[in-house]
Amino acid sequence: MATQVAGAKGVKEFVYEWEGKDRNGRIVRGETRAAGENQVQASLRRQGVFVTKIKKRRMRSGKRIKPKDIAIFTRQLATMMKAGVPLLQSFDIVARGNPNPSVTKLLNDIRADIETGTSLSAAFRKYPLYFNSLYCNLVEAGEAAGILEDLLDRLATYMEKTEAIKSKIKSALMYPIAVIVVAFVVVAIIMIFVIPAFKEVFSSFGADLPAPTLLVIAMSEFFVKWWWLIFGGLGFGVYFFMQAWKRNERMQAFMDRLLLKIPIFGELIDKAVVARWTRTLSTMFAAGVPLVESLDSVGGAAGNSLYKDATDKIQTEVATGTSLTAAMTNANVFPSMVLQMTAIGEESGALDHMLGKAADFYEAEVDEMVAGLSSLMEPIIIVVLGTIIGGIVVSMYLPIFKLGQVV
Repeated sequence: MATQVAGAKGVKEFVYEWEGKDRNGRIVRGETRAAGENQVQASLRRQGVFVTKIKKRRMRSGKRIKPKDIAIFTRQLATMMKAGVPLLQSFDIVARGNPNPSVTKLLNDIRADIETGTSLSAAFRKYPLYFNSLYCNLVEAGEAAGILEDLLDRLATYMEKTEAIKSKIKSALMYPIAVIVVAFVVVAIIMIFVIPAFKEVFSSFGADLPAPTLLVIAMSEFFVKWWWLIFGGLGFGVYFFMQAWKRNERMQAFMDRLLLKIPIFGELIDKAVVARWTRTLSTMFAAGVPLVESLDSVGGAAGNSLYKDATDKIQTEVATGTSLTAAMTNANVFPSMVLQMTAIGEESGALDHMLGKAADFYEAEVDEMVAGLSSLMEPIIIVVLGTIIGGIVVSMYLPIFKLGQVV
């Protein structure tokens, strides 16, 4: 399917790649959006280009657009605008250079909206799946103040730091999960294929088997008989759980609170949420967005329903004249260090700077905790796996140790 963009009057336009020669005989290449090849040739002829090749670009199957893709696009757009490249040309350059066709199509659609006179923030608001309210509010503030390139730069930095924190949290949580999955598969293989072979050998011994061996054999028989139910039940259970977590607000709230109470990992997640909360508010406030309006975006950006509810209460209190520090203290979820730095920021008139410093501190804390967890988890996982696998092996070899008694 060809790449298509909605024209100003609803006419479908396609992207055409062309090659030709200019008035001086030099070979030139480029891309043009038009409703047909005739329009492309007519447009290029008016520019003094003699077209030799022209073809409609085919749309490749694109990958899903991730927040990281939006962060990279924001950094590229900010860099080009700081270099003086016009907005529409910047979109063209970034779209052509992006390896993900889905991102290319998205940027071309936004560029088409801008060409019809739509503001950049309004064009972004048409795609809330990729550009949240925080993103659009900052872009709108930049357009209003005439400092769009500076706010895009701030926004890119904010998104890069936020994505880095998310990546570190995921890597810290995925490592033990991956090991648990591998351990389960290994144990299942032993139970289904290895233990039955030992059982046949033991049946010829003519002696009573030890209790640990009988327990392992009973577990093996259960696995052999009901393996389809075990794997199917686990697969369905995990899928149902993840879907409920993603779509059900009560489930989200329950899991958000539960995650904060998990030993070790709960502290890591809490520091990451505080880092995102302070970084978001610092970025919004530095962009000139009023405090009450900034808090609209901060709660959702924190990524935890406990902090979102706390932010809603803070916003209500701040709107009635309560200081930010007092409102945050009443919320009873923020560490004392954040409260102290917020108080200093309010008194000195440098709230965005102090919140940024708090975010830097907690981001560094997350880095240190992730590094420490990686070192701590390895020996723990080795001990756990060794105990499970070793217990099974010893249980199966106990009858062999008693073989002399039988003989």
